[in-house]
Amino acid sequence: MKHIDLNIFQATHRSVLPQKGRILIAEPFLQGPYFARSIILLTEHGPEGSVGFVINKSTDVYPDEVIEDLFNFRGELFIGGPVSSNTLHFLHTLGDLVPGSIQITPTIYWGGDFEHIKKLINDGKADSKAVRFFAGYSGWSPGQLESEIAEKSWIVTSLDDYQIMRADSSSIWQESLEGLGDVYKTWSNFPSNPAFN
Repeated sequence: MKHIDLNIFQATHRSVLPQKGRILIAEPFLQGPYFARSIILLTEHGPEGSVGFVINKSTDVYPDEVIEDLFNFRGELFIGGPVSSNTLHFLHTLGDLVPGSIQITPTIYWGGDFEHIKKLINDGKADSKAVRFFAGYSGWSPGQLESEIAEKSWIVTSLDDYQIMRADSSSIWQESLEGLGDVYKTWSNFPSNPAFN
């Protein structure tokens, strides 16, 4: 009888390296309130370390409840990560309309003039499809993210800009794993609490 190795806990090694604009998908066994089943967009990666935002953890608070003089914004406030959780950040698809913003992907930008983004929203020129707000961010010191990837805590991949800005935060983790195929499909159905299996 032929022996078949079907170890679902040892996925095929992926050679995608972290870089600005790439996505980190938490493996299903990673625990904690910030990173369990999280999807992170890397906005910075280099010798100085890495920065990113969890795009699939929303709060019960709305941006116009915490941002002074922001009116009628019908989007969610997301938990960007555990670092400086009392600070606000934003991603957007408004490009050069927001002075000082940094391009991350072909259509997604990070930050820029905060007063200007508020004015665009209040004037009806930007909405939750174009802007996402985050409390805090995710950060790694030099070499830390590479170590976590080597330990298989994260899968590095890409998503299209539409998915990043408009995906349903409750299903994007599972859908992203399923999109990778192979053993990752099995991971996507793994219970969040193995005792419930």
